[in-house]
Amino acid sequence: MNRAVRLLKRRLIGSIPVLLIVVVGSFLLLEAAPGDAVDAYVASVGGDAGMIEALRQSWGLDASPMTRLAAYLWALLHLDLGHSVAFSRPVLSVVLERLPNTLLLMGAATASSFALGTALGIVAGARPGSARDRLLSIGSLALYAVPGFWLALVLTIVFSVELRWLPLSGMETIASGNTGIARALDIARHMVLPVTSLGLIYLALYLRMMRAGMAEVWRMDFTLAARARGIPRRRIVLRHVARNALLPLVTMLGLQSAQMLGGSVVIESVFSVPGLGRLAQEAVGSRDTPLLIGIILVSAVLVIVINLLVDIAYAALDPRVGASEANA
Repeated sequence: MNRAVRLLKRRLIGSIPVLLIVVVGSFLLLEAAPGDAVDAYVASVGGDAGMIEALRQSWGLDASPMTRLAAYLWALLHLDLGHSVAFSRPVLSVVLERLPNTLLLMGAATASSFALGTALGIVAGARPGSARDRLLSIGSLALYAVPGFWLALVLTIVFSVELRWLPLSGMETIASGNTGIARALDIARHMVLPVTSLGLIYLALYLRMMRAGMAEVWRMDFTLAARARGIPRRRIVLRHVARNALLPLVTMLGLQSAQMLGGSVVIESVFSVPGLGRLAQEAVGSRDTPLLIGIILVSAVLVIVINLLVDIAYAALDPRVGASEANA
């Protein structure tokens, strides 16, 4: 328990400069881009010079970039992410309103791809070089080479347009009035295609990594010794080979969290899922800098939390790693 607490403290302290770099870097990059929220607003509704000047003063865009950055960092210390000019609401409330949808999409895609990819990797790696190993390896390679947006469009055409089995877009049926289990089932139906589109590519990755890890473990001395003692192959696969091959897969789970979050932006756009991805699109279109920085910051925190959970899981699977991390 003490080792886990020390590991948690080290990770939290190390995340502070990371978040600071993310915020400052995002602010400077957005400032370097041409135009601002006033330009985007005037381009859509029109306005004269007086109106433009009044809007800049009202939205705090008349100050220098360094002054606004200092003011933003000071507000951030008080957990204030600023005010969205596009939604006329606090950034934190807008982001927290969309965050559950992204978490649902990411969580379901990660869990399903990791579980199924690991299981298929064990099936393929149980007998390296067999027909099923070759078949699964070729299939995973082909699946991994498919672009996510193309896969999403194909699934939409097949299951929504042609077969009409699943909803085309959105999180749930509009104005359905569903509550309780009925609403949960409706959301689940709407999530089938987005989760499948996002998860299939990562399923192929986890399958290949698990299969490669098992092929390496099969050649290790303790595995050869277990086979020489006559231990049943099924027991060797599950208790020795698969368990040791799982460690690199857990590490990859944390590293892929940022890519999974980036991939959800595309999937949310294709299926009109109201999550952080679509919100970022809207923020970019309106040049809403506070909202966009808030989305980036919350995404960075989400990735840090996921990697922290992965570190804890890795330490639980391999106590030697946890002990060396905590004592370092």
